[in-house]
Amino acid sequence: MKKQAYNPFLPLEEYIPDGEPHVFGDRVYLYGSHDKEGGETFCMLDYTVYSAPVNDLSDWRCEGVIYRAEQDPDYHTSDRKYMYAPDVVQGNDGKYYLYYCMSGKFGKGGYFGPISVAVCDTPAGKYEYLGFVKYPDGTPMKKYVCFDPGVINDNGTIRIYYGTQFPQEKSENPQDSERYISEEMESFNKSSEEMLNTPGGVMGPCTVTVCDDMMTVIDEPRHIIPYETKGTSFEEHPFFEASSMRKVGDKYYFIYSSWQNHELCYATSDYPDKDFVYGGTIVSNGDIGLNGRKEADRLNMTGTTHGSIIEINNQWYIFYHRLTHKSDYSRQACAERIEIQQDGKIKQVEVTSCGLNGKPLEAKGSYPAVIACNITNGKMPHGSNKIYTESFPNVTHRGNDRFIGEIKEGTLIGYKYFKFKGVSEISVTANCSGNGYFNVYNELGGNIVSKIKIDLTEAWTKFSADIDIPDGIYPVYLIYSGNGEAELKEISFK
Repeated sequence: MKKQAYNPFLPLEEYIPDGEPHVFGDRVYLYGSHDKEGGETFCMLDYTVYSAPVNDLSDWRCEGVIYRAEQDPDYHTSDRKYMYAPDVVQGNDGKYYLYYCMSGKFGKGGYFGPISVAVCDTPAGKYEYLGFVKYPDGTPMKKYVCFDPGVINDNGTIRIYYGTQFPQEKSENPQDSERYISEEMESFNKSSEEMLNTPGGVMGPCTVTVCDDMMTVIDEPRHIIPYETKGTSFEEHPFFEASSMRKVGDKYYFIYSSWQNHELCYATSDYPDKDFVYGGTIVSNGDIGLNGRKEADRLNMTGTTHGSIIEINNQWYIFYHRLTHKSDYSRQACAERIEIQQDGKIKQVEVTSCGLNGKPLEAKGSYPAVIACNITNGKMPHGSNKIYTESFPNVTHRGNDRFIGEIKEGTLIGYKYFKFKGVSEISVTANCSGNGYFNVYNELGGNIVSKIKIDLTEAWTKFSADIDIPDGIYPVYLIYSGNGEAELKEISFK
């Protein structure tokens, strides 16, 4: 069977969130942060890049580590040890420039620090530290800087987009407080008084242009959308973080993560630095908003999201990430096909297991269980800069095994989509501390098409059952019914 792409599309042991995909030559490169599997905080590893030929998005190869945190001078002089979401742009000199911000405590005025720059002759070679974004007199440009720089070469003009924006008022709803403002963010908000009172605006999405040296700013940063969102098109989906800009024809598309925190939204304008109008949600990592789905009915644990759109071989995609290990700290790259309609609109797409494959996966052979696009017990949490201790189903690992753990009565595990032809048997590789069944459905609320009995076992064991399913394209839903707790490593078809 020909190799297929599925979500997550990188090796299962790899965690590269905050994806900024770019096509250079005949390959697409994924630049992003680098989480540790089962990590204790965000972005614990050095920048590593993967690339794939534009005509085969199943064939991702590791280009290796392109830049190490210790190459930044701040690494040695402060507690700024990790590198947050980066972006790469090709300069007018043909070289490639990496823009990023270091982590760390907040300095005077509430900023994280300057935007750092590294340079390389090739898209995924060894980048070398160049300097930081600065004013002509050499002082670092720190106005409104928080993190997440996104960069675009706009017909020879290099524009950097960045910023973070917090709610103007703390919500009385405890869930909102958990979603939008962690204790760390509240501390940041308090320390930002100087910045918030700066004439000309407050924190929010900003842009600044730089010279051909890729570091020296030409003009003062400016806000591209309103901070006060009430009465504007952004009222229901205000900007939070994850700035990314794309140009589609003559139109600018600003991709960002909203205060809801689980969704990537977009806004459009005829200009690169003003008049942006909210367009809609492109993807939610819990499918919230899709067909009216409410937050309480999220189909996954939700949390931070960051990504962008890219055209590859005349097809548009949205790159985003999902959460694993019951935290925001181990995030994996995913992607879905999207369509930019004639009127410029982008409809929200659902999260799937087939992603970059461009078509349903073949219901033949075996697949890792962790490519499930829906994992829920009906009351999944929204991540909030911590590792959860309460029990709920999640993607996790033990040694070299990656699996879905903490599966209990009523847990739903969904895969979208498989193409069935002559399939008569379905199997799962699992272990269980009790006894039960995986009831199999090809539509929610439909009839059971198979019932896989699971026995008490402490080792990975393959359990099989006949399946009654007509030829065609369907989702596959496994719903556990029984006692004890199960773990699921693999699903296969015969």
